[in-house]
Amino acid sequence: MAGNEDGGRLAGRVALVTGAGSGIGRAIATLFGAHGARVAVNDVSAGAAADTAGALEAEGVEALVVAADVASSEAVAAMFAAVDSRFGGLDVLVNNAGISEGAPGEQDRLNAQAEAVMADLLGGQPRRVHWDIASQITDESWDRMIAVHLSGTFYCCRSAIPLMARGGRGSIVNLSSVGAILGQPGVPHYSAAKAGILGLTRSLAGELGSRGIRVNAILPGTIDTPMTKPISPAFRSMVMMAQPIARLADPSEVASTALFLASDESSFYTGQALSPNGGIAMFS
Repeated sequence: MAGNEDGGRLAGRVALVTGAGSGIGRAIATLFGAHGARVAVNDVSAGAAADTAGALEAEGVEALVVAADVASSEAVAAMFAAVDSRFGGLDVLVNNAGISEGAPGEQDRLNAQAEAVMADLLGGQPRRVHWDIASQITDESWDRMIAVHLSGTFYCCRSAIPLMARGGRGSIVNLSSVGAILGQPGVPHYSAAKAGILGLTRSLAGELGSRGIRVNAILPGTIDTPMTKPISPAFRSMVMMAQPIARLADPSEVASTALFLASDESSFYTGQALSPNGGIAMFS
């Protein structure tokens, strides 16, 4: 990986990547650093953020650890103040932080239902098994999913706008999901949060264009990350059966999309949704 001194598509720019301790966020932070960015690495886990930042620094990239729960507006405000103090501004924000379940045990219930639904579908008989997930989601689970994904994205965008406006330019990349379009069964709170992020992206794009700030979204399909490791074989089979490209994506395939949207190569893109999803959804 090249350090900042070798230039790159983000040479001289400051980027903040949330949820960068692992998976897609780490892949994005790593790629941005390779293309010359100074990178603020966020994660709810200070240890995970420090691990990513340490790997970047080992390659000559200037990195800052900013541990925070993006669901807390106070923590987000403090995080952006730390970024501004260290780097003197912000050019790129990637809102990637997310969770796969709103409460303990939800993934296990979803896996069990997916196994039962898959067996039912393969039985060749009229459907007898129902998902029955939405009726079991608690208020606390719903609130946590919305807080991390949708509120967290908003809090970060709100804090980024003054820093980017001061510099006269900026690129915000919001991680939504193909579930925002498809409405995935079994995860209504996740699908709703991701759909909200897509609407927020378009609203902010319309508002911030005059400031030189572009806002776009990425709608990934199923990516091979720690967050998707607990998905059951049956659920994976359902995904593979629906995709023309019948595999999970590597985080690097999402990171390359984020790099495009963060760089000047996408200078006329705003309010757009790019979806590396293997063909499970095809839309314009």
